[in-house]
Amino acid sequence: MIWLLLLILVAAGLIYLIPFMQEQRRPEMDDTARVDAPGHFAELSQGVTHYQWFGGVRGPVAVCVHGLTTPGFVWSQIAEELAEMGYRVLTYDLYGRGFSDRPGGRQDIAFFIRQLEDLLEDQQIADDITLFGYSMGGAITAGFAAKNPHMLRQLVLVAPAGFGGFPTGNWQRMRDLPVIGDWMAHALLPKWHRAAAAKLGQDNPQLDRAAAGQAAQLDWKGFIPAVLSSLRHALRDEREADHRKISRVDVPVLAIWAEKDEAIPLSGMGKLTMWNRVARQTQIEGATHWLPLTHPKQVVAAFRDGME
Repeated sequence: MIWLLLLILVAAGLIYLIPFMQEQRRPEMDDTARVDAPGHFAELSQGVTHYQWFGGVRGPVAVCVHGLTTPGFVWSQIAEELAEMGYRVLTYDLYGRGFSDRPGGRQDIAFFIRQLEDLLEDQQIADDITLFGYSMGGAITAGFAAKNPHMLRQLVLVAPAGFGGFPTGNWQRMRDLPVIGDWMAHALLPKWHRAAAAKLGQDNPQLDRAAAGQAAQLDWKGFIPAVLSSLRHALRDEREADHRKISRVDVPVLAIWAEKDEAIPLSGMGKLTMWNRVARQTQIEGATHWLPLTHPKQVVAAFRDGME
């Protein structure tokens, strides 16, 4: 009986440990992995950040901040559309994603604001910025705008987080449960992530490269811990204080929501109205949470119309 109990305990321990062992075997994001990466790299205070510029050498600057799991390439089509409007567009990978470094520690809003501040200083951009934030990037850019309103021309939120309602279900349990949540992230998140990427490609064959790039995030060490840390810190609280502060300063705000968003509930529209009564809001009909990839022209049209 004792031997059977020991075997059960050993088996349970292996089941728990195997996903963490797999994480340790994944390759590091380093100079070798970045050989064929597009764009450029900046050595910032918290690590190497991958970035790209779109458009000419003159014109107003737009800076785009992506979300929880999809790197900076989520902005590529929108960046090209904005470049045609005359903008110089800067996209980059948040730490833990894409070709940027995977520093350890707490990934909260302050952590990501520091990365953005460092990158803007490195690129010598000081003011008159049109700042776009998608999903978790909406929470990051709201925090940045509340801290640095003097640097912004306008803030554009695309299916933004920070208004409650996310995460739910298994994502919420993964965020909130100690030990078990860590195991869920390493054992189950890869399955959810690959399934979502596969569905994106199946539903939108023209986005097969983006879907493959999304799935490939799992190939690199540090992506899963980054997502889990961001869930637990950057996406734990609503950003009411930031939005109320933004409403008191002269920063125009436009929020573009996805009508069929399965991740970010449209109840956020009502909350933004309460927190910032002068913010403009619109919806993209038929769009899901993937709207920067699936509806780039509509997002840019909503931006053009909403900021006139």
